[in-house]
Amino acid sequence: MNTQTKKSQLIVIRRSPYGGSMAKSSLDTVLAIAAFDQPVNILFLGEGVLQLICGQDGKAIDNKTIEKQIASLPLYDVETLYADEDALARFSLSAHDLPSQVSPVDKSKIRKLFAAHDHVLSF
Repeated sequence: MNTQTKKSQLIVIRRSPYGGSMAKSSLDTVLAIAAFDQPVNILFLGEGVLQLICGQDGKAIDNKTIEKQIASLPLYDVETLYADEDALARFSLSAHDLPSQVSPVDKSKIRKLFAAHDHVLSF
């Protein structure tokens, strides 16, 4: 009998939430991986941290807001979202601007996240 080994995935999101389809595609990828019971973590770097801002409304530019998708991640066992603390500071974002499951990480922890996963996908 062939048993599959679960490989850990790190999805790195570097794109802002609007101006293209990459933000939605990155979260769709996370949901697909999680649906197949593969361990997955998300790291928001640079402009990617802008996806985490609560209360966004993309209707004015005819885009869907991804906040609901981010809120649904715990249903797929994606419990913790990692965010680059330098980028959060650069965009003047604090804990009250972000979903509760966001954990700010420094450069040292970011390096450890990359090293701890079998596969890294960057968007």
